[in-house]
Amino acid sequence: MDKFDANRRKLLALGGVALGAALLPTQAFATLSTPRPRILKLNNLNTGESIKAEFFDGRGYIQDELARLNHFFRDYRANKTRDIDPRLFDQLYRLQGLVGTTRPVQLISGYRSLDTNNEMRAHRRGVAKKSYHTRGQAMDFHIEGVSLSNIRKAALSMRAGGVGYYPRSNFVHIDTGPVRHW
Repeated sequence: MDKFDANRRKLLALGGVALGAALLPTQAFATLSTPRPRILKLNNLNTGESIKAEFFDGRGYIQDELARLNHFFRDYRANKTRDIDPRLFDQLYRLQGLVGTTRPVQLISGYRSLDTNNEMRAHRRGVAKKSYHTRGQAMDFHIEGVSLSNIRKAALSMRAGGVGYYPRSNFVHIDTGPVRHW
């Protein structure tokens, strides 16, 4: 009987740990893992620029690197920048790990000023009036050598924000808004 009670206690303890871990938000899991630098390599398809930025050093965000990324993600049409939500960079870093690539991300659209967004809405379908791009919380991209459907699947599995799938236009949209997909 004592052996049964000891095993039962172990099982209950493990169950409690598993339940506690399951209740933690997704970002908490990242903090529980071994801290390591997060590096992104990107190409901006509209400006021809490339960047390699270590935006997180394993302990915290590196402000100078975030500023470089903010400039890289700028609205190139209006030459305006905005602080990009660092969680977007975290999502992208995690996504690259899930699809198993270190190839540069091909940025199609990052931040958009309200004027640029309204201009795009006037001439294109599917541009949201209250786009997360205008808040510095969204990006459209693809990764050469990785199928869009695999990028989409990985993004959906993270449950970290919005995921849009645009195979005809050759990009996936991710944002740090509520979890949803289209």
